Formats: sequence, structure tokens, C-alpha cells
Amino acid sequence: MKPILPSPIDRYFSGKHDGSFDLRAFSSDAVVHDESNTHRGHAEINAWQAAARQKYDFHAEPQELTNDADDVIVRAKVSGNFPNSPVMLDYRFTLCDGLIHRLLIS
Repeated sequence: MKPILPSPIDRYFSGKHDGSFDLRAFSSDAVVHDESNTHRGHAEINAWQAAARQKYDFHAEPQELTNDADDVIVRAKVSGNFPNSPVMLDYRFTLCDGLIHRLLIS
């Protein structure tokens, strides 16, 4: 059963089903950490997402949600064009004013 996600996190994962990406889920000064790289602001986050989509052609399906202090952690099954697919990844979101302010993928 898919977990009920906060609205900006739901927008983040929903766009992945059809290949689109909704930057409106992120604050203008948001930061994303993924694969040992940091991406700041809408332009860098959009470029990161486009490059990852092209390289891996991935799909992320949320499996469970937990809260840790101010963060929301979503464990997702991620499948795509990469070794050992599918894998389980943790998406740690920090929300601020109804938007994603920080995302750490591990």
C-alpha cells in the first residue's frame, strides 16, 4: 500500500511516473544531495534531474514513510537502467513553508 505523502513530496514522486519533473515542489533555495554531489537552486536541481533521467531512465515507487525530527524519510523502490536494479533508497526530505527545502538521497 502506497504511503500517504505530504503534498510537495507527493508532487516530487508523482512526476517520476510520466517522466516530468515539478520544480514547484522545491523552494527556490533548495538543496539536493545525491551520488556525492550537491545541487543548489532550481536550475541545478532541474539539470540534475534531467541528467539522472537520461542516464538511468529510473522510476521511484514510495514504499514507506517515517518521520525523524523535522525530516520526512521515504523509502522507495527505484528501478531503472543501472546495476542491481531495483534498489531500495531512502529519500530524506526537509520541508519548509510547504516546499522541499532539502533532499538527501542515500
